[in-house]
Amino acid sequence: MQVTAPESIDVARVLLIDDQAIVGEALKRMVESEPDIELRFCMDPTRAMNEAIEFRPTVILQDLIMPDVDGLVLLRFFRANPITKTTPIVVLSSKEDPRTKQEAFKLGATDYLVKFPDQLEVVARIRAHSRSYLAQQQRDEAYRELRDLQVELEKKNSELQRLSSLDGLTGIANRRRFDEYLEQEWLRAARDGKRLALILIDIDHFKAYNDNYGHQGGDLCLKQVARVLDSELKRAADVAARYGGEEFVIVLPDTDLQGAGVIAEKLRNAVEALHIEHANSKTAPHVTISLGVASTLPRDGGIPAALIEMADEALYKAKESGRNQLCLSENTTVKGVI
Repeated sequence: MQVTAPESIDVARVLLIDDQAIVGEALKRMVESEPDIELRFCMDPTRAMNEAIEFRPTVILQDLIMPDVDGLVLLRFFRANPITKTTPIVVLSSKEDPRTKQEAFKLGATDYLVKFPDQLEVVARIRAHSRSYLAQQQRDEAYRELRDLQVELEKKNSELQRLSSLDGLTGIANRRRFDEYLEQEWLRAARDGKRLALILIDIDHFKAYNDNYGHQGGDLCLKQVARVLDSELKRAADVAARYGGEEFVIVLPDTDLQGAGVIAEKLRNAVEALHIEHANSKTAPHVTISLGVASTLPRDGGIPAALIEMADEALYKAKESGRNQLCLSENTTVKGVI
């Protein structure tokens, strides 16, 4: 037995579960003139859950005394199912017993009616419970949408922050990210009493490379060099960044000068192993790099610029000494394996 009403977000979908056809007929007559109430009648309590899942009622009216399935057991089943967990359930009983009421409410009943009260009361209760349920559903959906928007916004902000810290051409950290990271690691090293190392890198004769192979060729060279520099760093804390133009920089937390020199030599070898042709180089027939290496023990009140200056002076000496080599900040020029 089913009475349908026009589709509406405010329609009360009532599922009546009772083994007596006379009860179903009585409720049908009570609501058949109400266009905002849709009724479905289920006489078989063993099918009640399936009916509820299919019909998605906004109110469930269920008898307490039925064959095969006890009304309180059915109530417990409804509250255990995610689909009907919050659906208003009005328990119907032929008598008003306080203990039965107490047990019904304890198991999650929303309301309790001695069947059947006046038509006006039944319709009013159905509408009140249904509207409350629909309003809660709408609020829950709005909260879900808001949470989804917040998650999406956080993802986009995180992605934007990540992109803002990357160099647009090479894909490694940009100068801004380098400045922030160096400051961060400087303070950390000063606090923990650990060393901080820096490697400044310059592609040898890069202007001549650009003049010969064009800016597109130069861009490709920068990408290849950046990729190999980044891939050679094994620790998560070690960061490669584009310092500017054809210059790169490596930040090495908790690293002494000798250790930084070993890493610098690996980087030099890795770039040389790319065998990128450089016909106009005065150093080698392929692309090479020069490196300046510095390491210090930061102190409170010191500034990271001092470490950059040490590495820059070492880089200048490496270039003055013939390029394709590294120079440590203690004025020791090293080429080949250290």
